[in-house]
Amino acid sequence: MVGGLPIVPEGTTLPPVPYLFVVLLATSGIVAVLRRDRPAVTGRRVVALAPWMALGSAAHVLYVLDALPPLVAPFAGSPTVYLSVGALAGAAWLVADRVQPDRVSAALAVGGLLLLAPVVAIAVGLGLSPAGTRWSAVALVLTVPVAGAVWVGLTRSRPETRITGAVGGLALFAHALDGISTAVGTTQLGFGERTPLSRLLLELDSLPAIPILGDGWLFVLVKLVVASGVVWLFTSYIREEPAEGNLLLGFVAAVGIGPAAHNLLLFSIAA
Repeated sequence: MVGGLPIVPEGTTLPPVPYLFVVLLATSGIVAVLRRDRPAVTGRRVVALAPWMALGSAAHVLYVLDALPPLVAPFAGSPTVYLSVGALAGAAWLVADRVQPDRVSAALAVGGLLLLAPVVAIAVGLGLSPAGTRWSAVALVLTVPVAGAVWVGLTRSRPETRITGAVGGLALFAHALDGISTAVGTTQLGFGERTPLSRLLLELDSLPAIPILGDGWLFVLVKLVVASGVVWLFTSYIREEPAEGNLLLGFVAAVGIGPAAHNLLLFSIAA
């Protein structure tokens, strides 16, 4: 266990040494080849990684529910699952860049979806919770106009942020969905928040409650403000170093998509 730190979620573990060795070896090998080959990094290619960002969280839900074969399960613990999926995504990127360099974005998106679909299907096969499914849908539907309004407001008040393009929009949407789904889960479904700092914001009893989000609206607001600030800070970076800037902003998006996908799937089957 490596939990207990303010920014480390409860339940964070490391796998047995042989699994950890395999994951680190595979990850370092893929990173080394990516650094050597340096495939082109564009906003479209980074956005195409969105299904892969959700894949790790979906696999972790199966891990939490003990629905994975014992031989595979250690690869899906947290945070190991993100290295495992990252290595797979990097390998897919390398293969696509060599086989069809003009269709890398499509190949990445399709490949991620093909892997994500059976994982979600297995989770759904465990049984759906009517209340959890309903509130997951509410969180997703609510996120669309909220994220859209924040993106419009940000790009109008800070026109330079438009350079972040689809990656910036994805980052805002991801963190809006994470914040809203977390607030809905704690308020409507009784789920707890595993990250200590986030839990502090969600447990402030002195706040007035609002419909759907309850008193978790402050957590959503903080997420949106921080995500907007990060996107704005990336504008000059993307202008000067578009490849590195888009890739790092994509990582910011992944930090939001991962927990959000985990929330929606877990609520749908375990509420």
